[in-house]
Amino acid sequence: MSMAQIKIANTDLDYNTIASLAEIIWKEHYIPIIGIEQVDYMLEKFQSAMAIKIQVLDGASYFIISQQDTNVGYLSFSIKKDSLFLSKLYVLNSSRGKGIGKSAMKFIQDKANEKGFKSISLTVNKYNAASIKAYEKMGFKKIKAIIMDIGNGYIMDDYLMEKS
Repeated sequence: MSMAQIKIANTDLDYNTIASLAEIIWKEHYIPIIGIEQVDYMLEKFQSAMAIKIQVLDGASYFIISQQDTNVGYLSFSIKKDSLFLSKLYVLNSSRGKGIGKSAMKFIQDKANEKGFKSISLTVNKYNAASIKAYEKMGFKKIKAIIMDIGNGYIMDDYLMEKS
């Protein structure tokens, strides 16, 4: 298996690519967890090309993950105090179990080290058992439960996880 390639997303074309990936991945993954209405709402609010562009202008970094010239996922992080906050790491179902998540996590750790951060944190849906298990295998620990109102009567019911 070839390593995943990870490239910075910084053009409108890149943002559209990520929005398309998000639509596929979120619908595969989250409908069973939170339902189609909340998925559609969150895609529009957080993962449309325009929403991504605004997040980048606000300081988030987005990257497209590809393998053998095929886009298979994306990741995004931002700086929170003295920690790297991993806000997104998504891989297509068809590309899971091929070491892409591990490659991406190594990339993220290298970025955190370059910037001199002591930890990486992330939030994950409490009912997303497979992802929680994967993060724990990568050394993340649950720090606390968080419930966040995201508007329209929806909440995010997450764990904050952290890795030193």
